[in-house]
Formats: sequence, C-alpha cells, structure tokens
Amino acid sequence: MTDQLVLKEKLAALRVEHRDLDDVIRRLQDQMPMDQLQIQRMKKRKLLLKDMIARLESELVPDIIA
Repeated sequence: MTDQLVLKEKLAALRVEHRDLDDVIRRLQDQMPMDQLQIQRMKKRKLLLKDMIARLESELVPDIIA
C-alpha cells in the first residue's frame, strides 16, 4: 500500500472513533446519575482524535509552492 492509502485508512478509522465517542458521550449524559469523570475522559479523547485527524488531513494535502 502507498503512504497516501495508509493515511486515508487511518484518517477514516479516527473519524469513526470520533463519531462513536460522540454517541457514547450523548448516551452517558442522558443517564442518571451521570459519570462526569468518564464523560470528561471521553471528551478529552475526542479532542485528541480531532487533533490527530487535523494533522493527518494536513499531511494528505500536497505542498503548494507559491
């Protein structure tokens, strides 16, 4: 596989995990009593995933010489 394909696959997997975490967080917030610590950890993980996604997206964009 080429590097581009590997990056695209990893990017897709990270996006799926980010979306799944969103669903889990929403469900946890609807439950009583809420586990604030667990929700906080998941939100932190979600932010980390967002940063990783942004980094991979920037690697996939070719450098343009102006």
